Amino acid sequence: MKDRVQNANFPKTEDGRVYHLGIRAGEVANRIITVGSMSRAESIGKMLDASPKLFSLYSERGFLTITGCYKSVPVSIVCIGMGAPNVDFFIREIRECLSGDMLVIRLGSCGCLTDLPVGSLVLPASSVACTRNVDFDFVSGDPWEVPYRLSKPVSADPDLHSALRDALEITRPPSLKNLVVSNAVNASTDSFYSSQGRQTSFQDHNASLIDHLKAAVSGITTLEMETFWIFHLAASWRGVKQSSSAVNPPPATVPVVPAFSGIPSRTSENVEVLLPSLVGNTSSRPVIRAAAAQMVFASRSSQAFISPDQVNELEKWSGRGVLEALTKFGVAPERLHPISGSVWGPIESSNPLKALL
Repeated sequence: MKDRVQNANFPKTEDGRVYHLGIRAGEVANRIITVGSMSRAESIGKMLDASPKLFSLYSERGFLTITGCYKSVPVSIVCIGMGAPNVDFFIREIRECLSGDMLVIRLGSCGCLTDLPVGSLVLPASSVACTRNVDFDFVSGDPWEVPYRLSKPVSADPDLHSALRDALEITRPPSLKNLVVSNAVNASTDSFYSSQGRQTSFQDHNASLIDHLKAAVSGITTLEMETFWIFHLAASWRGVKQSSSAVNPPPATVPVVPAFSGIPSRTSENVEVLLPSLVGNTSSRPVIRAAAAQMVFASRSSQAFISPDQVNELEKWSGRGVLEALTKFGVAPERLHPISGSVWGPIESSNPLKALL
């Protein structure tokens, strides 16, 4: 850590850079592609316009942010690596750097539980979380607990989901016959191994996990590690109304029971925090819209794995399709981050790109 950090609740440097992604306001656009692979982020970055010059920041914590324009529309590509914790850093820290709406499309790889061939594209309409139950006794077995837990489904934003499907069909190269499935359900897991039913030297009690998932979740098609958490955070966030003329209502008091308490308590010892009230008209509040495109790299039924040549073709097509979906998706100008002072706006003294040109 090189810079002084302020506020332990939401750490930022003195010049407003968030702790893990390393970016600040004006360095990330409202329309965002998130990927797990550095090479995928860089390949999509090469599709962006030559002007303005790309902003690129690789943080000390391993996150890469590339911001520029595609067909003159500001867009960011953010490489976050893998798993739910990195999704949490990504969504929360970008949300604090951004004014207006936030459109996120995840472009990543997945394993497939059906007979779809490798190289197919799956656009999940919803996702569930499948997580290892740490209360289960994985050494001796446990008659009182199940080894894995399944969440309720969370949906993709239907409008962004439809825009993504249409854009991928329009941008499909004539030579590619890859299937696109848009009515599927995804499961995001907390492990590439145990909660995806892979067999290792660990006693994971997961031999029947995939069969259980197929029986319990109608339409389940893919396994990966990020989509559910993106959909969940997008659906959970309710923005503060952005209007200078609005009168802020008094904060609502929300009781929070300490996490270590096994039984909810109604005593006066409950911790209370103040959260902004969300009553009243919500039409002018920013939103987070989320969708996903999942490239089938592995077939869990046939054990087939995608070839490097197939990956290159699939990433070029899907990367272009995601860019088209994001940039053609209509967002009112007043719901976008200000151009002034941004890395995609005119060069000003406060523009970080000035030092790079």
